[in-house]
Amino acid sequence: MIHKNIVCPVCGAACDDIQVEIKNGKIEAKNVCKMGISRFNEITSPRRFKQPLLKFGGKLRPVSWDGALQIAADILFSAKRPLISIGSETSCEAHEVGLMIGEYLGAIVDTIGNGATVMGTQEAGKVGATEGQKKNRADLLVYWGTNPLESMPRQMSRYGVFPRGYWTKRGRFDRTIITVDPRKTLTAKASDLHVQLKPDSDYELISALLTLLHGKTPHHSVEKITGVPVSVMEEMLNMMKNCNFGTISVGVGLSSSPGKYRNIEIAMNLVKELNKYSKFTIGVIRSNCNAAGFNQVASYMYGYPFGLDFMRGHPRYNPGEFTTVDLLREKDVDAAFIICADLLSQVPPDCAAYLKEIPLICLDTIPCPTTSISDIVLPGVVDSMECEGTFYRLDDVPIYFEPFLDSPFKFTQSNEDTLKQLFEIIKGKQNQDSIYQDSIFPVTYIDDPNTQNCSSRSQISSVQ
Repeated sequence: MIHKNIVCPVCGAACDDIQVEIKNGKIEAKNVCKMGISRFNEITSPRRFKQPLLKFGGKLRPVSWDGALQIAADILFSAKRPLISIGSETSCEAHEVGLMIGEYLGAIVDTIGNGATVMGTQEAGKVGATEGQKKNRADLLVYWGTNPLESMPRQMSRYGVFPRGYWTKRGRFDRTIITVDPRKTLTAKASDLHVQLKPDSDYELISALLTLLHGKTPHHSVEKITGVPVSVMEEMLNMMKNCNFGTISVGVGLSSSPGKYRNIEIAMNLVKELNKYSKFTIGVIRSNCNAAGFNQVASYMYGYPFGLDFMRGHPRYNPGEFTTVDLLREKDVDAAFIICADLLSQVPPDCAAYLKEIPLICLDTIPCPTTSISDIVLPGVVDSMECEGTFYRLDDVPIYFEPFLDSPFKFTQSNEDTLKQLFEIIKGKQNQDSIYQDSIFPVTYIDDPNTQNCSSRSQISSVQ
């Protein structure tokens, strides 16, 4: 049987034209890139988590679903300042429940990535456009600090460079491509102009472009700082001023260099200035599927896009204080719940070391560095393949997806369902006198013929 119009849950492009055929228990996907193939193969991977795991005696051992949820709820409920870090590899519906759990517990809820982009947008405002508008209208595309030919292949083939749009009927031949990158990437080689600046000089280059745009000549030292001759800057600026519809697609290369969100802010100010000469927009190349989802959900629920602290009973927002890296570096949390993200691979070594010291719960589909140090691992359901929900595409357009398979688990139908079950257990503990009471509940070790009865106190101490 062939399933059509499947949404790919890998990168921000969220391609919705995937065809999937299941033959002899194997999945064959069409219209999918190399990154998408690995994600579809994950469904039948022998490495996939089949049941919950609990660290017992220094090793992760299979346990019953109810027992794992009880212990996870105990850890989160007893923590004075828990951290809930929600990744992008799950639906907006799961994000919503995770935020509600954080609000109930007085926890800190955050996500990894996009912080600089969001903060830059808050400072300057964004002149944006959908990927469909770029496809139909854009005759000039600027890729700044990103290499989509390798990191997001179908962005260029579906929306950016190669497709034939309503006003760009010849596809690539009707478009001019500029790449701003210190490296000679595949995208740079395929461009009409490669502006090869020195690393960490993005802010200075954009400032020089703004100076030229205002009719003045930048100081001669900018050539030494950026490594870009003023003549090349003028050539780039003339191409941007004289196009019919231009767009800048920025990647982590821009937000990761010194200046961080200020780089994004000044880039958005440049785009606003360019609109005096032509129609110009700016967007973000998001490497993960639902990277924009958490920011959207958190914003409409609480008014803040990330780094929400509920300790005082209401949301507070202060990047640099209530964000994941800063909290771990200052050792300001005493438990963590990582949802659909490999946090250990994305934080500095000192933060990763502290994660090993505190009780850690993880919800994921296959083993990763974060699951290897977790005290409890809850098996995840693959969104858009095994359950329905919503993603936000890289241009902030919501995409609803339907599965072509059922959940492989009897105990949960989706990551949203898992979080809802956990939330109900947490709320039920509010009526108990103490979380450390000596009530007994069973935890069944699947690989052990005997059922072990453990108190919540002994189980929490074993994970700590």
